Amino acid sequence: MFDHATGATPRTDAPLTDHPCTGRSDAAGPRAGRPDGARADAPRVVRFARVLLSPWARLALLLVVLASAATAVLLYEPQKMLADGWPPQLGGAMAAVLFGVAYGLCTVAFVPRPILNLAAGALFGTALGLTTSIGGTVLGAGISFALGRYLGQDALRPMLRGRVLLAADGVLSRHGFRSMLAIRLFPGVPFAAANYCAAVSRMRYLSFLTATGLGSIPNTLAYVIAGSEASSPTSPAFVISTAFIVVTSIAGVVVAWCKRHSIGRSAGPTSPVAASEAKTEETSETEEAAKTPALPLSNK
Repeated sequence: MFDHATGATPRTDAPLTDHPCTGRSDAAGPRAGRPDGARADAPRVVRFARVLLSPWARLALLLVVLASAATAVLLYEPQKMLADGWPPQLGGAMAAVLFGVAYGLCTVAFVPRPILNLAAGALFGTALGLTTSIGGTVLGAGISFALGRYLGQDALRPMLRGRVLLAADGVLSRHGFRSMLAIRLFPGVPFAAANYCAAVSRMRYLSFLTATGLGSIPNTLAYVIAGSEASSPTSPAFVISTAFIVVTSIAGVVVAWCKRHSIGRSAGPTSPVAASEAKTEETSETEEAAKTPALPLSNK
């Protein structure tokens, strides 16, 4: 800046003094006061986040959640509260909705579904009890599937070894709706085990929920009828529903046993994943060879 009093221009190379308030040199700028520790801690934060989001950390979180839910069931026994008509101050549709939500949460915590189905029939009758039970079944299965898929799949899929496990995973992954529908129709596989096995496989979420809802209707209906007719155990409805439960349970065990052996025989020495990949490669090579034009032969 030009000085009118002296007619001279001040020097621009004069040393800059420290700022009177901050004590830092004006040439240093605002970044000079930033501590080096903040920049040094950034990689640690990134590594810590990666550890928390790693497959094994998520699997550990899943185990903690399931163990906590099972412990809460053992301590508070919510199935008895539901069977006694909880919540007592509500009735009608609102009570059925709350019962369905509690039903779903209880199935996530490994409460047996037959107890809840009997309670639904005793409290709400056949029609409303069936609707409530199927809604709670789909809700609990969906929560379990989501937990297993997002917290356990990445860590558990590399652990699939053996012909039987690989074959079962291939069947669930390729024929998700049909396989889950058969599992629900014949209750030979525990409800929670089927949920988490399906979550570890590559089964689609919508196929899983649809097959669970449709396949659970017959067996759930039998339990609901038995619960609604529990006061008259000699009635035809109670006898027929009880006989249906016994027959389907035995049939489920037989089907599961036969299916296990058929899967073991069809697995072979090669896993379904490897066989599928080899078939895909062979198909792609065949298509490329068909698209490649043939070169004309020389007459020489």
